[in-house]
Amino acid sequence: MGEEKRVHRGRFLGIKTTISKEQLPHKYQSYSLVETIDGVSDSVYLMGDNYVLKVFENSKYNIESEKLLLNSIRQLRVTQLVDFFYIDKSLAIVYKQVAGVSLYKPEDIHIKQIALFLKDFHNLSQSITSSNDMIFTNSYLKMKIDITQNDELKLHYDNLNITLKDDGVIHGDLFCDNAKFVDDELSGVFDFSEACRGDFLFDLAVVALSWCFDDDTLNHSKLDTLLLNYETTISIEQFYEYIKYALVYYATMRFINKRDYKSLLKRLENL
Repeated sequence: MGEEKRVHRGRFLGIKTTISKEQLPHKYQSYSLVETIDGVSDSVYLMGDNYVLKVFENSKYNIESEKLLLNSIRQLRVTQLVDFFYIDKSLAIVYKQVAGVSLYKPEDIHIKQIALFLKDFHNLSQSITSSNDMIFTNSYLKMKIDITQNDELKLHYDNLNITLKDDGVIHGDLFCDNAKFVDDELSGVFDFSEACRGDFLFDLAVVALSWCFDDDTLNHSKLDTLLLNYETTISIEQFYEYIKYALVYYATMRFINKRDYKSLLKRLENL
């Protein structure tokens, strides 16, 4: 299984502006800065062996909301926010680096653990408030699609048959590269910077579109593992509507950020 694993570099993370060690507070200047790849929104560096540095250059970000959330779920295997400061006028956050590797092709053993994590997270987060904008709603997605003026995305949106609920705080972006494993055991989940209130089943559908597809084809055994361990009573037919919504949502975000969105639409067409 070694060839199926890779070190996390961050799907929506990367480098927008190069930062030198001299721009850091003195206590961090002895740490190495290793650039991440595939970024579109903010600059993210691995800082030494123990920390991750994220600079919020373009994203709307509420540090107090994330601190409250991470403190409220600290008993789970999640990252820790350890420090913050400013680089020029950009807010920079230092997180504890989660040990292990992210998975390129997760298997049932990993999907079971992420399902159990998400169930525990939602049990805690249903009572947590958030001041972050609700960015995963139907109205938000429609607004973004209108901005794209992309007829293909608009057609897929018009074919959706779902209205999302407000169940509690969701991660919203729990793709494979936002979790790590050590010896096939979940070591931690991270990147809660856009967590906001939303629909728990949408959160689960994001996991499905990232963890349960083999290339462009949904692996029904993996999906069964996800739903069984999350312990939802939703039917497969109903959950497909959530997966479709999640695929249209992230295809739209990728289109806006000039990244490959066609692969997600192909998954949608194969459902």
